[in-house]
Amino acid sequence: MILIGTSGFSYKDWVGVFYPEGTKPGELLYHYARRFPAVELDFSYYTMPSARTMASLDRKTPEGFLFCIKAHKSMTHEVGKSTPQEAFKQFVTGIAPIIEANKLGCVLLQFPWGFKNTPENLDYIRRLPEFLPGLPLVVEFRNIDWLKDNAFAVLNARELGFCIVDEPRLRGLIPPVVKVTSRISYVRFHGRNAEKWWNHEEAWERYDYLYSEGELKEWLPRIRHLDTVAQITFVFFNNCHAGHAVRNALMMQSLLF
Repeated sequence: MILIGTSGFSYKDWVGVFYPEGTKPGELLYHYARRFPAVELDFSYYTMPSARTMASLDRKTPEGFLFCIKAHKSMTHEVGKSTPQEAFKQFVTGIAPIIEANKLGCVLLQFPWGFKNTPENLDYIRRLPEFLPGLPLVVEFRNIDWLKDNAFAVLNARELGFCIVDEPRLRGLIPPVVKVTSRISYVRFHGRNAEKWWNHEEAWERYDYLYSEGELKEWLPRIRHLDTVAQITFVFFNNCHAGHAVRNALMMQSLLF
């Protein structure tokens, strides 16, 4: 099972490009779910999700639609600054309507480049299933230091999915390593804007990149391989500026199916 979508759906610059002209903010997800079977929610990284918001999102999507929800920054980017257990409990309470509706694809825990493969951090990864019991989890690393046997051993042992990435080929970043460590395989396309990855004024500049058809075709055998190994494969495009993500997601759909 291969499910393709985008990282987020609520973008003003998608109206007229993907959404019909005049589409109201509250109608965006309804239109999105008519074209894609899953979405990655990233707002939950910046704002702790609330049950009220999640229940609203559930009502706007059909049965079988899946949400992959990014963990709040307190759970990934502020490790060591506070006790994480309370943040995890609040997060689980907030996404409860999605869990109860059987629409949770997974929780994505994306760690920053500065989160390196140390004994303490590796133990934190090992404990993630304790903090989020019973939920499907996928871990995204940004630092190449995690591409080691000790990290993959923990992911496998704890049934944590490994997030495969396509991003600029810059020193220290994760290359496109295709690994499956749980029943879920997960691919995120961040774009290949090497010039703006580290040097940008606005966050969106890092992801300002439109993949060519040829660049996406490079991934077809990899994704088809993942489909033979994992029970479910998520493919999300995070190059959201100017509608690039939705254009590439539709392009990938046409290439694969």
